[in-house]
Amino acid sequence: MRKVVLVTGASSGVGLALCKRLLTEDDELHLCLACRNVGKAEAVRSDLLASHPTAEVTIVQVDVSNVQSVFRASRELKQRFQRLDCVYLNAGIMPNPQLNIRAFFSGLFSRKVIHMFSTAEGLLTQKDTVTADGLQEVFETNVFGHFILFRELEPLLCHSEHSSQLIWTSSRSANKSNFSLEDFQHRKGQEPYSSSKYATDLLSVALNRNFNQRGLYSSVVCPGTMLTNLTYGILPPFVWTLLIPIIWLLRFFTHAFTLTPYNGTEALVWLLHQKPESLNPLTKYMSATTGFGKNYVMTQKMDLDVDTAEKFYQSLLELEKQIRTTVQKSDNWG
Repeated sequence: MRKVVLVTGASSGVGLALCKRLLTEDDELHLCLACRNVGKAEAVRSDLLASHPTAEVTIVQVDVSNVQSVFRASRELKQRFQRLDCVYLNAGIMPNPQLNIRAFFSGLFSRKVIHMFSTAEGLLTQKDTVTADGLQEVFETNVFGHFILFRELEPLLCHSEHSSQLIWTSSRSANKSNFSLEDFQHRKGQEPYSSSKYATDLLSVALNRNFNQRGLYSSVVCPGTMLTNLTYGILPPFVWTLLIPIIWLLRFFTHAFTLTPYNGTEALVWLLHQKPESLNPLTKYMSATTGFGKNYVMTQKMDLDVDTAEKFYQSLLELEKQIRTTVQKSDNWG
């Protein structure tokens, strides 16, 4: 029986590179592309099947920033599949990143330069918006939409006869100082991306605590620092021309600079081949690349505590109840 793997955000970036690598390693997979844009997903599916004709590649449309879309996609998936072996919760946004120029140049000529480039800590702020569901967009896209997707897909993931995996795309920029239980949507702050990734780490720990006994295991991954359309838009082109040689040099001192989405998928692919029950729920698995271009996986103990993780999980359950009540009153509820 084919292993069934679902990937959100599969039409570009890390998600697309992940799909290509997964099929290169095992073209007997049933790979389900969960994407917002069906046109892009169809093009990706065609390319994947051209390279791997024996694979099975399907598409489900889902926008994780919209709970109605998540509910519809979940119903469709439950009609198609009896089980899911692995779900990569990868889709995410960091809207309108703004560079803190003072922090950038201050860090550039300090001993913290490597840490600054590796984590972007204190460098980037974002302007968040509110979705049609009344939630902060970064929080709903990166965390809550995926949480609802998981909750809906529990029957496909929790089976006594075999284990299943959730693999979240987190970040080295997940910073405890940017997260607050009292404001877990980060309505009042300026670093919603960092807050959302720390929330992801907390949620993963809580899910392990509550679902390991049912055969479900959750892990978080950092794909490293990559040069993508998102990062290229943060600075003017001439600045990147000056910085890229420095970044290549820094790879010999810190291996966080994976630079490409392909390299960034190293830890995501590695996790699929592990026995999930052997993994440490308090560890973040990080893609790394040496100065000479060799990919490998690093580990890092997450800076969090189990009690906070459980409180956050309970807060999400309460928010879920509110959202479900609202959705059930609408005409679109199926």
